Amino acid sequence: MTRVFSGVKPTGHLTLGNYLGAMRRWAAVDQHEADALFCVVDLHALTVEHDPARVRRLSRQAATLLLASGLDPDECTVFVQSHVDEHARLSYVLECVATDGEMRRMIQYKEKAAREQRRGGSVRLSLLTYPVLMAADILAYGADEVPVGDDQRQHVELARDIAVRFNQRYGHTFVVPRATRPEVAARVMNLQDPMSKMGKSDDVGPGIVYLLDEPDVVRKKVMRAVTDSGREVVYDREARPGLANLLEILAACSGEEPERLSGAYASYGDLKKDTAEAVVEVLRPVQKRHKELCADPGYVERVLRDGAERARGMARPTVDAAYRAIGLLPA
Repeated sequence: MTRVFSGVKPTGHLTLGNYLGAMRRWAAVDQHEADALFCVVDLHALTVEHDPARVRRLSRQAATLLLASGLDPDECTVFVQSHVDEHARLSYVLECVATDGEMRRMIQYKEKAAREQRRGGSVRLSLLTYPVLMAADILAYGADEVPVGDDQRQHVELARDIAVRFNQRYGHTFVVPRATRPEVAARVMNLQDPMSKMGKSDDVGPGIVYLLDEPDVVRKKVMRAVTDSGREVVYDREARPGLANLLEILAACSGEEPERLSGAYASYGDLKKDTAEAVVEVLRPVQKRHKELCADPGYVERVLRDGAERARGMARPTVDAAYRAIGLLPA
């Protein structure tokens, strides 16, 4: 079977965008059709200023929500990155293959470093090198495919380059992965800024629907969503981004096409009401299952412990092979 690796970073509460754009497909398709690993990449959350207690809390919440979204530990491997030492072991070895220039060309690093410099500060070294850790996440498991959005495609390309370079210099060790764009995935934008993705790390909450938002909170956020000038309900991503975002969310929740849905509404208000209710209904089973899992913390702990053991068994032979190939004495 094709092996797939995907991860979520616990830097904020998971959102409707995370669910419709990735998690729902992981549960419905990937865990059944691939040898799939789903990881809470908590080491990546340490690359910026953070509250340790919050990282731990969000890591557990993310793992619980992955299970609540439908991931089945009998069908896939669910684990926490820091529970598997092979990630950090391999990351350093790959740093000895990657170059400084490659790291500094990473778009996210350049943007965050420039923003911090304007404030008179500087970023952590780990922010510069974390794409290598991401490469280690992927290469340690021999992943064939990495489903990512456009913002992460550059990092998967780096993982490919590092794998090819390592194999050429030290002998064939790694599977060269490929980035894939999920066939069925919603592009969910911020309700208050429809030109920006609905991101879990954003500071502003009114435009973000979180997976654990109460139904009335969801309704309020959707009803206050930014729309566009004009009264006609039409689907036009370029000219009417706010309206298009609502139609795309409703389409993702209902299984319809946004173009067809646009013809069913005479007013923005009716569209917002139906979109809000559709989101509430999509989130209802996830929230119900999350509540059940929170009442049984021992189950989640067992899943993560067993998942880490399974992941370790997959990764260790590859990482040990990389250590031998690059010239390190076996323990």
